[in-house]
Amino acid sequence: MACPAPATRSGKGLLMTKQVNQLDLLAKLLDLAKKEGAESADALVFDATSIEVAQRLGAPEKLERAESTDMGLRVFIGKQQAIVSSTDHSDNALREMAKRAVAMAKVAPEDPWCGIAEPSEIANTLAEMDSFDPVEPEAQNLIDMAKEAEDAARAVKGVTNSEGAEAGYSRARIALSATNGFAEDYSVTSHSFSVSVLAGEGTTMERDYDFTSAVYAEDLKSPADIGRSAGERAVSRINPQKKKTSHVPVVYDWRTSSSLLGHLTGAINGAGIARGTSFLKEMMGEQIFNKDITIHDDPHRRRGLNSKPFDGEGIATTPKKIIENGKLTTWLLDLASARQLGLPTTGNAARGSSGPPSPASTNVYMEAGDLSVKELISDIEEGFLVNELIGMGVNGVTGDYSRGASGFWIKNGEITYPVSEMTIAGNLKDMFASLTPANDLEFRYGTDAPTLRIDGMTVAGL
Repeated sequence: MACPAPATRSGKGLLMTKQVNQLDLLAKLLDLAKKEGAESADALVFDATSIEVAQRLGAPEKLERAESTDMGLRVFIGKQQAIVSSTDHSDNALREMAKRAVAMAKVAPEDPWCGIAEPSEIANTLAEMDSFDPVEPEAQNLIDMAKEAEDAARAVKGVTNSEGAEAGYSRARIALSATNGFAEDYSVTSHSFSVSVLAGEGTTMERDYDFTSAVYAEDLKSPADIGRSAGERAVSRINPQKKKTSHVPVVYDWRTSSSLLGHLTGAINGAGIARGTSFLKEMMGEQIFNKDITIHDDPHRRRGLNSKPFDGEGIATTPKKIIENGKLTTWLLDLASARQLGLPTTGNAARGSSGPPSPASTNVYMEAGDLSVKELISDIEEGFLVNELIGMGVNGVTGDYSRGASGFWIKNGEITYPVSEMTIAGNLKDMFASLTPANDLEFRYGTDAPTLRIDGMTVAGL
């Protein structure tokens, strides 16, 4: 596959020479679907390129480049829908896609909530997000980053082995068109590298890692810093202890705090709310965090890892505060869940080429608090700093929470020795209500939170 032309801006979104052809291709596919009997339809193309390299103990282990183009067609006959996907874009394949999709829709069960957006609902203008780095890195640059990161990690005293270092780049181009008149596209990129090493000997070995990711390569942290951090983290975990079961404050560091936002966005997903299967289903407008907590879903965050100008149904995305002054302000909705709930969509539909849209968050983050991490833990006599979570013991219907964890014990306001093989338990409603953020917010994952303190959790060990 030839490399696509550089990005240029036109009146129809971020278009590439190749993507103009893709929109033409989608228009042809939609026309074929209508001729076969579809009453309405939408179609999309994902054009993706990725490069991945890996090395371990100074020797290369992987160098892979992948390129793919996937197309999906969704057709509607009344309240019946069907979806067909293909990687073959020949004229014969397009005709077969349209014919097969319409035939499937005719025998599909009715879904009263399905259907594309009304013309009045689709996006007319697109936000600028700066989500595309036009420079594709050379494979050797990625190899050099992985090598530098692993070398820095292995140079840390106490590091005895390595699980390796990886570096990668990806570029995705998304074009969406529908019979309601929507036809737009955008592009995103991602650069990243990570390293994981071990410290100690024999059965006392401990592992840890660090990573960095960004839309633009220039925003990555340095390989030396990431490697050094990974090595120091691994060494700090040697000879962990186990603690007796107790009721103490639990502090989630930045690597684990984002998981709590994931539980929140899962609980306000419109599909679960429409089914009545969320522990927050009756909490719209209610105070679920303290009044100092504000949480954003921002699809327009510049250089955000999950930024996008329109959603999977051609609805303009909009920044929103899902929690404002501690109160729940919105669900995350696509068209189907919005119709079921009698609400307007929030423009949070996500989709692939072979499935229908469903609600999903974009760039989610909790605003930083006023206290440093040191100040946040200063009055804790006994507590648990969590930097790794294991398993997924969370009940989305009741909010009951139980997960394996490891990290460090806090004593008299100081981080002391490592602990492992612990379980932390509570209920997410109670956890959200007693949560306090530190001031160390970093944007690393796409769902990000500062260090968080939650009082009164059960920590089970010995």
